[in-house]
Amino acid sequence: MGFIEEIKRRRTFGIISHPDAGKTTLTEKLLLFGGAIHVAGAVKSNKIKQTATSDFMEIEKQRGISVATSVMGFEYKGYKVNILDTPGHQDFAEDTYRTLTAVDSVIIVIDAAKGVETQTRKLMEVCRMRNTPVMVFINKMDRPTKDPFDLLDEIEAELKINVRPLSWPIGNGTDFQGVYNLYEKNLYLFSPSKQTLEEGIEIKDLSDSQIETIIGEKAANTLRDEVELFEGVYQEFDNTPYLEGSLAPVFFGSALNNFGVRELLHCFLEIAPSPRPSKTEHRMVEPREEKFSGFVFKIHANMDPNHRNRIAFVKICSGKFERNTPYLHVQLGKDLKFSSPTAFMADKKSIIDEAYPGDIIGIPDSGNFKIGDCLSQGEKLIFKGLPSFSPELFQYIENADPLKSKQLAKGIDQLMDEGVAQLFINQFNNRKIIGTVGQLQFEVIQYRLLHEYSASCRWEGLSLYKACWIRSENQAELNDFKQRKNQYMAKDKYGRDVFLADSSYMLQMAQEQFKNIEFHFTSEF
Repeated sequence: MGFIEEIKRRRTFGIISHPDAGKTTLTEKLLLFGGAIHVAGAVKSNKIKQTATSDFMEIEKQRGISVATSVMGFEYKGYKVNILDTPGHQDFAEDTYRTLTAVDSVIIVIDAAKGVETQTRKLMEVCRMRNTPVMVFINKMDRPTKDPFDLLDEIEAELKINVRPLSWPIGNGTDFQGVYNLYEKNLYLFSPSKQTLEEGIEIKDLSDSQIETIIGEKAANTLRDEVELFEGVYQEFDNTPYLEGSLAPVFFGSALNNFGVRELLHCFLEIAPSPRPSKTEHRMVEPREEKFSGFVFKIHANMDPNHRNRIAFVKICSGKFERNTPYLHVQLGKDLKFSSPTAFMADKKSIIDEAYPGDIIGIPDSGNFKIGDCLSQGEKLIFKGLPSFSPELFQYIENADPLKSKQLAKGIDQLMDEGVAQLFINQFNNRKIIGTVGQLQFEVIQYRLLHEYSASCRWEGLSLYKACWIRSENQAELNDFKQRKNQYMAKDKYGRDVFLADSSYMLQMAQEQFKNIEFHFTSEF
């Protein structure tokens, strides 16, 4: 198969949602359809008998939530599908935001009973900033739900995007009988099953009398009335506004019962974009360019706890990646060869010889990479859109076991490289401060330090309002500021100056008094 054909057949997308909407369960069922797994594990609170494929970290299995992005690739009907299952919990939002820079489209999962929730709104804002094409899967139709029309109105109002249903539910809860697929003109009947794959009944015209025979006269009349109603309200589906990020196709189903997933997947493969151009500081990089380029959007330590390895996740943006070929590490300024690049199935890896734009590959990392780093065939590209955000919560981290100080230092160093949290060294007392966007991150860091590095830590409370990166062309004013704010100054992991404001008033006064100093709330400046 030629280079252009390989690009065209790739679909790289993220699955995002508010916690507990069914995102990881949907990922499992997509993998089931793709033949990548043969038995799906039900993800239910803490009572996990068979954990989800995409939740491979021990703490994820215990809690029944995703705390890190998983990458899974499989072949299906001639397409190469790359799924990125992201954390739904807001405490891990930063990992999700960065992951969205590596996808070409997104599927949003919405709980049919709860509708649009807080985290869904925030994630949609990130998609809107990049004009990322979005498809919506309204999940849990086999439980009591909101009215489908109300759900569509809510999605349009809350997510600020036009919608177009491409399937329509027949009832809900105990009365849920199935969906009518408007895209394929098929009727799918619901039967609760976590493993089997449904086959549809082809019905080209809703006036067909066999519908009454299949679902009953009352349900058939309701289906016809509702389809006629929304056909009058919503315009015909057009792929162009979808690809521009202004129109979201909507599907209904039950991921847990493997229902509605097939229709979603088939339509998605047909209409979703192949790899899109990537933005750099100087130009747009097109996937069809012959020269290879890619960027690191995630680093994960200890994917295999037995080997204490680190993996850099690289999104390929252009050209063809080949094993054992030297590529320029732009930030280090030197060529590196990679003898064992891998493809992913969550924590399972297989060595690959080549990869194409849209693919996500793993590169074993001994400390050469950090998030945002670029690889290329000579051109000094800097990819945009991979910032660290100003943390909202802070705690001192202390060693709880003096005999394990080396293990603790190594653990902190590697976990901070992942971007799950940020390390600041207070320049006044030289103490280490961990900053996160959510309280749960502290628990995850403590757990992983203990179980992956055999290092015990304890937390000490620290009341701060905001950490912001500072810089100035006026060196004298910068030195004066750092001297006056001595006890509030810190360095980040890369030696950059950080101001630790203990109140909004303090930050505002600093900004007013020192006009020539820039205060940045993301690390990308």
